[in-house]
Parts: sequence; structure tokens; C-alpha cells
Amino acid sequence: QGGNCLIKKMSVRSNWPKPLFIKIGQSLSIRTDLLRPAYVRGLQSLQDQVPPFDTEYAKEILKKELKVSDLDKVFSYISEEPVAAASLGQVYKAVLKESGKTVAIKVQRPNIMNLIALDMYLIKEAAYFIKRINRELNSDLPGTVDAWGIGFVDELNYVDEALNAEQFTESIQTTPLRNVVFAPPVIQEYSTDKVLVTEWVEGERLDRSSQSDVTTLCSIAMNTYLTMMLETGVLHCDPHPGNLLRTPDGKLCVLDWGMVTRLDSSLQVTLVEHMAHLTSADYEEIPRDLLLLGFIPESKADLIEDSGVVEVLADIYSAWTRGGGAASVNVNQVIAQLQDLTAQKGNLFQIPPYFAYIAKSFSVLEGIGLMNSPSYSIINECLPYVSKRLLTDPTDKSSGALSTFIFGPNKYDENRFVDYDRVEQLVTGFSDYTTSTKAGGDAMLLAEQGVSRTKLLEDAADQILDILIVEEETPLQSIVLEQLAKIVAATTRSAFEDVRKRTGILDSGRTFLGSLLDPLGFFRTSPIVQKSKADEGTLETTRKLIELFQSQIIAEGNEDLNLSTLSNAELGELASVLVNNLWARRVALYNTNSRFLSKLLQITANRLEKGEREGTPQYGSAPLGSEEGEQQQATSSSSLESSRSSARVLRAKSLLAEIEKDDQTSKSSTNKKPHSL
Repeated sequence: QGGNCLIKKMSVRSNWPKPLFIKIGQSLSIRTDLLRPAYVRGLQSLQDQVPPFDTEYAKEILKKELKVSDLDKVFSYISEEPVAAASLGQVYKAVLKESGKTVAIKVQRPNIMNLIALDMYLIKEAAYFIKRINRELNSDLPGTVDAWGIGFVDELNYVDEALNAEQFTESIQTTPLRNVVFAPPVIQEYSTDKVLVTEWVEGERLDRSSQSDVTTLCSIAMNTYLTMMLETGVLHCDPHPGNLLRTPDGKLCVLDWGMVTRLDSSLQVTLVEHMAHLTSADYEEIPRDLLLLGFIPESKADLIEDSGVVEVLADIYSAWTRGGGAASVNVNQVIAQLQDLTAQKGNLFQIPPYFAYIAKSFSVLEGIGLMNSPSYSIINECLPYVSKRLLTDPTDKSSGALSTFIFGPNKYDENRFVDYDRVEQLVTGFSDYTTSTKAGGDAMLLAEQGVSRTKLLEDAADQILDILIVEEETPLQSIVLEQLAKIVAATTRSAFEDVRKRTGILDSGRTFLGSLLDPLGFFRTSPIVQKSKADEGTLETTRKLIELFQSQIIAEGNEDLNLSTLSNAELGELASVLVNNLWARRVALYNTNSRFLSKLLQITANRLEKGEREGTPQYGSAPLGSEEGEQQQATSSSSLESSRSSARVLRAKSLLAEIEKDDQTSKSSTNKKPHSL
């Protein structure tokens, strides 16, 4: 009651509306982790129930903007009262006379520009005052206020709002979200800079829906906003609950496109890397991210590697990752840590102006998620999109983030092999993204249309081929081929060792096959045939990865994609389709095969060179007949083996250079004329 009474008193004393303060109230109205329930209930009335202005005045504005003397010439019906009222305008339900289509009419409040100007003036004066009394504050508060002001002024132009909505509709069609999220279609002939007419969308507010798919729609909302921020570059900045609707067919409708912010491509790349580091808990990389994103001044760049900075940020982010929003964070502890850090390093952090609207958007999304689930974690909710982005981005923009995600601190090690736990996290995230987009997505539509299992399998195979067999190398393909080459090499060495042992041990301590193939023992200590501990680790991780992918197929429960249940006729049809698809990709297949051979040779050359640097291993006494004994017998020929090592390395590198040269020639000829095999 106290919260509701406070809002009512504010509305009376301030003679509503105060646009900027309403916007702030809307953002806070869903932060149940920050405010007491009474104040949350009071602020929720600001989401779509701000006191409206007179309907007769609204109709006069409509006549003037549409250049008609009688609204009956355009509309056969207009609601007597607005169905929703917000800070900058109010909405009526109507029916177009000509087409009979039901529409929503948004009419701008009169004199709203002057009210916004007054709000911004007061806020900016406060920003200058705070800056004067706290000279050590790094953040450009006046600049942040200016960024907010630009957004508010832009929101008053409904022509731009219509273009923003149409741009979103067009851009989202190129993503897997195309069938699960949309903006209301705009009726351009009846829209002006003060009147916006869109198709009427039936739906209920996402935060008030009791349907079982609300959790999925919250995930779709997060993926949609991440797509806008990190792909399309135009971010909707007003996602309060009144602007997010669940439609009867289970889709997400995003309303009110007046307030958006635009992000350039370089900022998007840095944000992708930052989010990859957050979701994979690579906290050592966070300080550098914050420097690149402008949260740490250039003058403090020398401090970002300090262990104290990493520890403080790791504590904050790990607490946030556990879920529960701000309520899960020990605020007193965080403040104490930041104060200690400031005492030692000075005022280290700042808020860049561009971040104001990003923070507003994702703060609101986190609030909606927390209302649906008290344990909601916004960082964990970013994982599905980050996984999808890293695995499907064909450009080099995400290559650094992808390497960091799956290799961790060892990403620059030439002997690196994928970290199983990280790959499991990436695969699970991608699976979650795919599942969320199937709510009305392509797979469901195909099933409803009675598409055959062979067609579903063909589509799935095409998606895999699009990622792995490409003419121009992608970051993901590069890593896959590198790891596949290491698996092939490790498997070959392991298999060769097993075969040698099965042929029996001679009195000399050597295996029968070893003596037969290498009578003089030149290759007994060669790194090409010796199985190492790294090989054992590679094979063990490979086994776990195979089990992981098998479990993912079972977990998704899509029996149509189970190859073991196909009939002979279906298998024959599928095989024919795959052969045709591979033939159509023959140039890409040739290039991919060349890259694989190149990486296999590179790994071989590196292994030979490493063996040469480390020298020939010396062995102590061992029982005759053991494999170790066989290696011990090689001591007499070690100097000869060492002398031949350089020649093998040079031959491997020479062959590698020839393949790379042929690959470059192939690329050049592809650009000039069609490739043929």
C-alpha cells in the first residue's frame, strides 16, 4: 500500500507526466531483487497505465496528422478510451474503413518535447554537480545524460520508429528466430511523425502469462536482444513488460520501437569476446575486455593484469553467474572490495556513455527473468546465443573468442587439444538455442507439413556440411580440422603400438613387427611412432566427446533423426542425396581435404621438430622382452636417428610448403574461373 500511495501522491503533486522519470520507474518496476514488493507494485502502473490525456484532443491530433476533417472517412471504429497510456503517447484500438483490418493507433502526447527538455536539463545539471563534487569520478556523466537525451528525442519521431520496426522485421528473417519473434507490421499510409498505425496484435503481457512456455519465451527474448546487439547492430532499448507480448500461437511480439541504440561492428566483436569469457568463466580475460570496452580508462591500462583486479571481478561475476540477480550478490562485500581496490589503484572503473541504453535493456530483461524464476541467471542465459554465434560465424571476427572458449588458457599452445568441459558447455548451449527457436520454428513446420524423415535428415546433413565443408576456411573449420588431424595421428600411433605388441617379443627385446619393418632400429625412438601421454589424453577426450554427441541426440528425443531406425529404402535414398550434395560441393570438399592434409603435415613437422629439440630419450635397464626394453636397445642407434631427424623435418616442411602453395594457386584460379575436377 505504501508503494501505491507514493506513486499516487507523485502523480498528483507533479501533474503527470514526467517522461524521463516514468522511463526510470518502468525500468525499476520489474526489479524485484532491488526493491521491496510494495514499491514494485506501485511502479508497475507506469508500464502501460500512465494517466492519459483527453481523447477529444487525441482525435484532433489524428485529424490534423491524417489531413481529414472526419475520422469516419478513415476508421469505421475507434475505441472511446485509450487501451494503454505511456510516457510519450497513448494507444487506441481501431478498424480501418477501407480494408476492415484491426489496427493500433499511437498518438503522441501534446507538448511532450518541452517536458523532455525540462527533464533532461535538470538531470544534466545534476550530472555536472556530481562531477564537480567528485573530481576523481572517471565516468562521463554529462555525456551519458546526452546519450539518454538523444534517445528520448529520437523516440518522438514516429516515422523513425516505423523504420526501426521494419528494419528489425527484415533483419530477423535471416536468423533462426524468424518464426518465433516479430514486431507489429506498420501501416505506412496512415503513419506520420506524431501518429503511428500498426496491425493489431492479440496477446498477453509476458510477465503476466501463466502459459507453460513462458520460460522458453524468456530465452527467446534474451536471444533476440543479443542478436540485435551483436549481429544486426540496432538494439531495442525499451523492453519493459508492457512491450513484450505472448501471442496465442506462442510467439514473442516486441512493441514500441521508438527508442533504439546502434552499435558499430568493432564494438560488437569486443562484446562477443567479453560474453564468451563471461559464460566460460575465463575471468583472467575480463580486465582486458573492460579496457577495450571503455570501462577502464586508457591511463589505467597498466593495472589490468593486477591479480587484485582479477580477483575482485571474478568474485562479482561468479556471484552473478549463480543466479538470483543483485539479491545474490553480497553488496557490502563488493563495496568493501572496490573501496580497497580504489585505495590501492585509484578510481579504476568508468561507465562509457554508449552503455546507458544497453544496461537499461538487459536490466529489464533480467528483471523479467527473475519474476519468472527467482534463480534466473542472465549470464547463463547468454550461453545459448554465444554458443550459436561462435559455432556458426563464418568470419574471423569470432575466432579469438571461439579459441578461448574451447581451449582456455592453452589456446596458444601448439599441442593444444579441446577442453572437454568447455566443449560440453558449448554443445549444450547450442542445443538450448536450437530448442528455443523450434517453438514455431522450421523443424516443427516441416513435421506439421508431413515432410519425410529423409528430408529432415538431408536438412540436418546440409547444416553440418555448411559448417564443415566450405570453400573458404572458417574459424570453426580450422579448429575442427586441426583437432581431427591430431586425433588421426594419435589413433594411428596407438593402433601401430598395439599391432606391434600383438606380433610378439623377440629375444632382443624388440617386437617381431618392429624388427621386420625397421631392422636397423632407426625409427624406434622417432616421435612419429612413439605414443605419448598427450596422445592418451587426446584419445580419452575423443571418446568422451563421442559419448557427449550421442547423449545430445538422445536428449533431444528426435526419433526422426535416428539413423538406426531407417529402412533400407530410406538409407538408399539418403545415401544418394548425400553423394549428390558432396558432388555439388566438390570444390569445397577438395579445398577442405587439402587443408586437412596441410594440418596433418604441420602437426607431423612440429612433432619431429619437438623431438629433435628435446633430443633422443635415454632409458635405464628394463626387462628383456618389454616395450621399454625395446626402446632401451635403441640407444646404440640414437645418434644416427638424431642426424636423420633434421632431414625428416626439412622434408615435411618442404612438402607442407608445396601443399600451401597449391592451395593458394587453387584459390586464385577459383576467383578467376569456375573450378572443375
